[in-house]
Amino acid sequence: MNYNTCFHLLLALFIPCFVLCLAMTVRNLNSDQFALLEFKDHIAHPDQNVVANNWTASTSVCNWIGVSGGFLHKRVIALNLTSMNLRGTIPPHLGNLSFLLSLGLSSNHFYGHLPKELGQLHRLRILQLSYNLLNGEIPSWLGNLQRVRRLEMKNNNFTSTIPETLVNMSNLEILSLGFNQLSGQVPSSIFKISSLKIIYLSSNSLSGSLPNDMCHHLPKLEGLYLSLNELSGNIPSSMGKCNNLKNLLLSYNQLTGIIPKSIGNLTRLKELYLGLNNLEGQILEEIGNLLGLELLNIKAIKGLTVQVPTSIFNISSLKTIDLSNNSLSGSLPNDMCQHLPKLEGLYLNKNELSSNIPSSMGKCNNLKNLSLSLNQFTGIIPKSIRNLTRFENLYLEWNNLEDIEFSLFL
Repeated sequence: MNYNTCFHLLLALFIPCFVLCLAMTVRNLNSDQFALLEFKDHIAHPDQNVVANNWTASTSVCNWIGVSGGFLHKRVIALNLTSMNLRGTIPPHLGNLSFLLSLGLSSNHFYGHLPKELGQLHRLRILQLSYNLLNGEIPSWLGNLQRVRRLEMKNNNFTSTIPETLVNMSNLEILSLGFNQLSGQVPSSIFKISSLKIIYLSSNSLSGSLPNDMCHHLPKLEGLYLSLNELSGNIPSSMGKCNNLKNLLLSYNQLTGIIPKSIGNLTRLKELYLGLNNLEGQILEEIGNLLGLELLNIKAIKGLTVQVPTSIFNISSLKTIDLSNNSLSGSLPNDMCQHLPKLEGLYLNKNELSSNIPSSMGKCNNLKNLSLSLNQFTGIIPKSIRNLTRFENLYLEWNNLEDIEFSLFL
């Protein structure tokens, strides 16, 4: 077979194949358009939103608002309709967008259950459905979406438990299911997804304890948000091994035992909330190692009865210190405000603190809120407080102070 014969044979084979591929591309793009038009039909009062006016069969789907097409396959790869004031249900037809990488429907008024057909979106990387009215169970088929990195469904009305199948989402970086109505234990397998950076499960009714070895499996964890649940047991002793942790929120639970010393190893920590639990013992000196800490909240814990560690008042990055409603005793360092240039709120009310109010208080130049009421402070109110030009609230009542003159604070 000579060169020309070979060339024409290849050309004869290639042209039908090219035409067929082109036809498939058009057909598949039309299927994407059909799926999106079905989605449009599920939106209530479509004449009142931008989707109704922009999504029409007479224009290319890739030019529709909120829709992004892929360069290579000419298919819909992203649907972003965040904060569009849309109302309706999510139809099963979205499961036909087989090339979809990102689905963003947060901050709308979608309601009803999630259709199981979304479990067919095997290419999906981002699923954002937060701030809607969605209800029903967290579906177990979410575990089929093994490439998803961001699963964000907070502030909805989801009920029942967190499915064990989420452990199959081995690429998950953000798990956000807070502010729902979830109950039962958090599956221990969740804490073994080593890619996780954010676990946000606050404001549910989750119970049970945290695995003691959880931080052995979460090397990338930056934020652990578990406040406002019904968690019990001890704070894991391995917590200090979550070396990248920046935000640790465990307040408003039923946690018991002592605050583990290993928390002092979390040198990247910016927020620490442990208040309103059933902890006991003491506030550790090791917290003074958290030199980047901005918010410290260990309030309303009856079992904390010893002195406030002086090391806390050397953390120059602190903006808020809330140790109120405990049984803390002792005095405050007289030079404390020389080391707290960013402090905006100091809440030490309802303790058993004594001695004088530090004379350096006026050097906390950014202080807006000072609450020292219901303690056993004595002496006079330092005149330096008058230097605090950003002051908004001052609470000193129910102490043993002398010479209180309201004109001092005007």
